[in-house]
Amino acid sequence: MDVSRFKEEILPLKNKLYRFSLHIVKDDELAKDVVQESLIKVWEKRDELHQIQNLEAWCMQITRNKSLDKLRSKHVKKTDLFEVEFDTRKERDTPLVVTERSDLMKRIMGLIEELPDRQREVMHLRDIEGYAYKEIADMLGIDINLVKTNLFRARRKLKESLIKVDAYGL
Repeated sequence: MDVSRFKEEILPLKNKLYRFSLHIVKDDELAKDVVQESLIKVWEKRDELHQIQNLEAWCMQITRNKSLDKLRSKHVKKTDLFEVEFDTRKERDTPLVVTERSDLMKRIMGLIEELPDRQREVMHLRDIEGYAYKEIADMLGIDINLVKTNLFRARRKLKESLIKVDAYGL
C-alpha cells in the first residue's frame, strides 16, 4: 500500500474509529491517541494488507484492541461518553420539547451504559455506526449468531427499562 491508497482507503475511516474508541475509553484525548496509534499500526502493516478481506473491520478491530489496552494499562476511569449532543433540534421546537428530548436522550444513554459490555458494544456498532452483523462479528471476533443475540437482548432490555420508567417512574 502506498501513501495515496492509504489516504483514500484508511484515512476516511478515522472518524468512525474515533467514535468507536470514544465509546470504549470515554475520554476525548485518549480516543484521539488510540486512533493515531491504530493508524500507525495499519501503516506499519501496509505490506500485509492485501491479505485482509475487510479492511474497515480490521481497522475497527485494531482500534478496539488498542482502546481496551489503554483502559487496562492506564486504569482510565470511565466518564460520560454521551456528552455529545445529537443535533435533532428544529427551529420551531419549543423549549419544552427540546428539554424533554434532552431528558429522554440522557435516560437512554444511562440505560445503555448499564448494559453488559458486549451488548453495549454490539448495539453501538449496529445502531450507531451502522455496521452489518457480519462486520460486527469480524470486528469483535465472535460468531454472527452471538452478535444477533447480544443485539436482541440489549434492545429488549432497553425497551423494558424505558417502559418501566414511563409506566412507574422507576
